[in-house]
Amino acid sequence: MIQPSNVFKDNLAQMPAIDGIERIDLVDGKGEVVASIENKPGKQGSLAVYSYLKQTFGTLDAKAAEHGLAVFAEHTADARNRPGAHPNVDRLLAVADGGEALRIDVIQAK
Repeated sequence: MIQPSNVFKDNLAQMPAIDGIERIDLVDGKGEVVASIENKPGKQGSLAVYSYLKQTFGTLDAKAAEHGLAVFAEHTADARNRPGAHPNVDRLLAVADGGEALRIDVIQAK
């Protein structure tokens, strides 16, 4: 497990590679996909964080969400100040605040 710094870019440099991942699906307790993060520009940082959380914690529960918020560093503060601006950080905030834990499914590219 990495020790997150206060700079997202530095934390991202410590994440495992996301080559070969098509997307990540977040699945609720009913088995429904509540969100997907695709491997495309603008989403790759979030994809890397969620992939890392899957590898480290296995599921997105409150403990994983808290760690993810630390990894997102300055984006976490911005998300708290501007709800909706960072939906993938907002999701972590919701889980950390007692929301439903989610399953993280990593979908490999074909």
